[in-house]
Amino acid sequence: MRCLIVAILISINFISVDVMALENSNSSNRLIHEKSPYLLQHAHNPVDWFPWGREAFDKAKKEDKPVFLSIGYSTCHWCHVMEDESFSNPETAKLLNDNYIAIKVDREERPDLDNIYMSYVTAATGSGGWPMSVFLTPDQKPFYGGTYFPPQDRWGIPGFPTLLNSIHESWKTQRGEIQESADSAVKFLSERAANRVAATNLGAKTIEQAFHELDSGFDETYGGFGRAPKFPRTDALSVLLRYWFNSKNQKALEIVEKTLDAMAAGGIYDQLGGGFHRYSTDARWRIPHFEKMLYDQALLTGIYLEAYQATGKKEYARVVRETLDYVLSRMTSSEGGFYSAEDADSLDPSNPGKKREGAYYVWTNKEIEDALGADKAKKFCAYFGVEENGNALTDPHGEFKEQNVLYLSSLADSADPVIGEGKKKLLAIRSKRPAPHLDDKILADWNGLMISAFARAAVILKEKKYAQAAQNAASFIDQKMKRRNGGLFRRFRQNEAAIAANLNDYAFLIQGYLHVYEATLDLSWIQKARVLADEMLDLFWDADGEGFFLTARDAEVLISRPKEVYDGALPSGNSAAAMALVLLGRYTGEESYENAAMRTIDAFSEMVAKSPSNYPAMLGALGFVLGPSREVVVVSNGNQADSEVFLNLVWKDYYPNQAVLLSVPAEKQLLAGISPFAAEKGALQGKTTAYICRNRACDFPVSDLKALESKLHESEK
Repeated sequence: MRCLIVAILISINFISVDVMALENSNSSNRLIHEKSPYLLQHAHNPVDWFPWGREAFDKAKKEDKPVFLSIGYSTCHWCHVMEDESFSNPETAKLLNDNYIAIKVDREERPDLDNIYMSYVTAATGSGGWPMSVFLTPDQKPFYGGTYFPPQDRWGIPGFPTLLNSIHESWKTQRGEIQESADSAVKFLSERAANRVAATNLGAKTIEQAFHELDSGFDETYGGFGRAPKFPRTDALSVLLRYWFNSKNQKALEIVEKTLDAMAAGGIYDQLGGGFHRYSTDARWRIPHFEKMLYDQALLTGIYLEAYQATGKKEYARVVRETLDYVLSRMTSSEGGFYSAEDADSLDPSNPGKKREGAYYVWTNKEIEDALGADKAKKFCAYFGVEENGNALTDPHGEFKEQNVLYLSSLADSADPVIGEGKKKLLAIRSKRPAPHLDDKILADWNGLMISAFARAAVILKEKKYAQAAQNAASFIDQKMKRRNGGLFRRFRQNEAAIAANLNDYAFLIQGYLHVYEATLDLSWIQKARVLADEMLDLFWDADGEGFFLTARDAEVLISRPKEVYDGALPSGNSAAAMALVLLGRYTGEESYENAAMRTIDAFSEMVAKSPSNYPAMLGALGFVLGPSREVVVVSNGNQADSEVFLNLVWKDYYPNQAVLLSVPAEKQLLAGISPFAAEKGALQGKTTAYICRNRACDFPVSDLKALESKLHESEK
């Protein structure tokens, strides 16, 4: 495929967002009627944008024009740059309007479109990113693509106007070659989605291989994997923690701890307000790309919770609490759902009217001295690595000139009250700065992840407000984002639920609902999870190639029906579905769910076996199937306090693969319809009793806490 793309490239002869401003503009395009914050950011461009839909492609066919497809998201820095440089430029807009049908897509609303066309761009060019720029035939077939294009020719990249003129000329003179390339692209995408491969046996050796691959890429000095930029690979850290638990290999635990310690101490963590930025631009985790994504807060909360259970380090629990409190204060709607992201860019207090990355978060040495006084500032600055001339970048003329990102230094006493007082004062000052743009759409899948994080934190940290937050969000999804005839919507914003849900939405929500059960012991959440699982199997299962498609069988027909398995910033839909089905199978005793999970793992086993470290979330599901795993049934004697003591003991230590059920006298009949194997268990001599089971085969019950603790430790060996 790439050769055909290159042939087209050779044939092309290269010729030598400000939101407030948008609101004040009198002109607008079709995007003004959309709900997506990203699309609305482009609603006042001079470009005659269309949203994705039949109207745009019908017009392209009628006028015999190619389609320019631009895909991005509202907190994407380079999307803002290209919007400012090109899409706001009247001359560039005229080139687009005269010669193309221009379509704008929010990748977070339409991950199916993003998956299809990103697969094409990465195959054609060797890399991908956002904004994604793809040229299509009127029947949606891609024939040229890339990411950001500058406004003029530079860096060996054609300027966007140059590209528009050249492709327009090729469209007129080389239509046959373009059509051939487009047909080849569709064939490639279809074959990629077909997934017709033979199953390979996966086992404990596969997980061990993943450990060795991750170990070889581990940064022994600063933690994390590879060189800068560094991303928090939460699923990789989670599979390492599970490998340590089973193998007792201390190196695996060391990798996890060093990485978590470094991130918590670095500038990638917001030392004042809590929460994590997207990634670190340097190897030491100090200088972040400043956007904050909901899914990062959810996934990082999860791994810090697991590490807290495994190590008992109170620092990890602190990071969890601060991160979740940040989400509650900044990213939670009044109705309970969680917002998507905060931008990296914001208005610069020292340069009114101008935006720059990190303006909300960085400090000059003088600002800190003015806020705290010289003596206290000296201690504070030593603790947080603040330098007189700035610590953010070596470039003295860059946008971070003289700016400091706060990170933890070993040069001061963390217990010094000056540090705590200083943090409060600076946070109060920061709160008066122009805040970054908030993407306030509510996405089902990201909410599923965040629901799990709050629910698990409620159980492990014994914080009732986190259980309430998880339940509120889950109830919001259940009440506001259901389709009238069954199924789910993916996105909610401004009182509108829209866009058919995809596999990720179902898989993450199933897990979220099961974790809400753990936090609330409300059996209805297992019932709701089961309804979603049955719908997921009906709508997304591939009866021929096995595993799950990203889109439902009744979804819009696109040029390809993709499958996801690579675990990137988020677990893939197939990995998440496999884990959700294993967990649901353990709760309900319904073997068909776990069988579907194992068939999903088998469907992608050949890819996983070749490079297991690229599929850590799938390995998590595999590890649950392989074991050790357990189901714990606590049968209450009717005394809530006794039940809580038993449950707290079960949840106290790190045990990665378990399902915990409570049976109370008043809900015996309801439990029998949800989990028959749990309902049949009885209390011994009127005492609260615990059963520890493996694949529903249970040890002798115990009604004594010391005996329960002993049994739990036996099951961990």
